[in-house]
Amino acid sequence: MARKIDIVEGRAALGAVRDAEAAGTKAARPELATAVRYLLQLLDEKAPGNSVEVRVPPFGAVQVIQGPRHTRGTPPNVVEMDAATWIAVATGAEAWADAATAGRIHASGTRADLTGVLPLRP
Repeated sequence: MARKIDIVEGRAALGAVRDAEAAGTKAARPELATAVRYLLQLLDEKAPGNSVEVRVPPFGAVQVIQGPRHTRGTPPNVVEMDAATWIAVATGAEAWADAATAGRIHASGTRADLTGVLPLRP
């Protein structure tokens, strides 16, 4: 990740995204991007490593979870989802299993289940 997002900025962005959802509108792209990156940063801090790549296009990606190091090409363990799904599972608003069953999480590899590290506590 390029820039560390401080807790005040991250929480403010999450609040703006939640307020937009409650009002039935779309969150502004800068707040959505900051909220996604902040939660990815928290995941990286909670579960550092290089064995699983978590992607939330177009906003960010991190490699997390201890295990075999990945250095080239597509990693063997990849998790990908949209921003709304990432925010929901990362904050506990939706269970990982529910989002995965609904097809909103695309996970491949034996280590690509994040239920052991989610939800995060922003």
